Amino acid sequence: MEFNLTKALEDMARNAVLLAIGGEDGVAAGRFGGVPDVPPDFQWPCYETAVYGDDTVKPRPLSFLAQFDCAALTSLDPEGLLPETGLLSFFYEMESQAWGFDPKDAGCARVFWFPDASVLAPAEFPDALLEDYRFPEMDMQAFQGTCWPDFQDFAVRYPDIAHPAYWEQVRGGWDGFCEEFDQVKISLQGDAAAGHKLLGWPDIIQNNMTQECELVCRGHYLGNTWKSVSQEERQETAAPSLEDWRLLFQLDSFGALNFSLDFGDCGSIYFYIRKDDLAARRFERAWLILQCY
Repeated sequence: MEFNLTKALEDMARNAVLLAIGGEDGVAAGRFGGVPDVPPDFQWPCYETAVYGDDTVKPRPLSFLAQFDCAALTSLDPEGLLPETGLLSFFYEMESQAWGFDPKDAGCARVFWFPDASVLAPAEFPDALLEDYRFPEMDMQAFQGTCWPDFQDFAVRYPDIAHPAYWEQVRGGWDGFCEEFDQVKISLQGDAAAGHKLLGWPDIIQNNMTQECELVCRGHYLGNTWKSVSQEERQETAAPSLEDWRLLFQLDSFGALNFSLDFGDCGSIYFYIRKDDLAARRFERAWLILQCY
């Protein structure tokens, strides 16, 4: 029986909370930038690293990226993946902009869940946080949406279908298969631009990230080469990683109100978390990947 590409993509659909920074419509979900609301005992997170122009390895404060009102998101999260109360807050060390392919990148990004919003109050920026990395406050609006995977994630689920031999024999070559894949995906979700989101599938710039998260968290360094990863481990981690690791938050480079935020060269950052850790609210186990053009 011929492989049904439309049915395969339909089966991989995931709910997502789509985000607009500075918009007026949608659900008031939280905000980008400003200072975070935190409990009285909060310790501002730091990451020990050297940076361009300063080879000194020292603790450097993370930038506050965004916080979300979990109660406001419940109607947009029918699966109940996110907490129903409190605030979910995201931080990232912007000066070094670690990519997440090195186990030593642990701590470059942090996710906090504060279950009781009634005890939270605005924090103060640490003195060591440079002015360039203190971002202006902008409201975030949220919308419920559906996402389908990009080809790089689809190929992890269906490696035989994504194999070059299949492209040549059945799908009219690489160009033919890619064209068909794009047409089917556009027919499902429209020709929508990539954007900020919670949950769903990522808008991939380079390669699949779930296996990268799994292997780095096993201690493998994945910069330039995967030489420390055996073929057996590559095979045994690929497909399971697609279910085990879920996108938690994607934030793209953007510009608004005389402000611009860039990750690498017009890239995006992606916070991933294992599905079990998300269910158990172990947000300290989230892992960040940066991709850019």
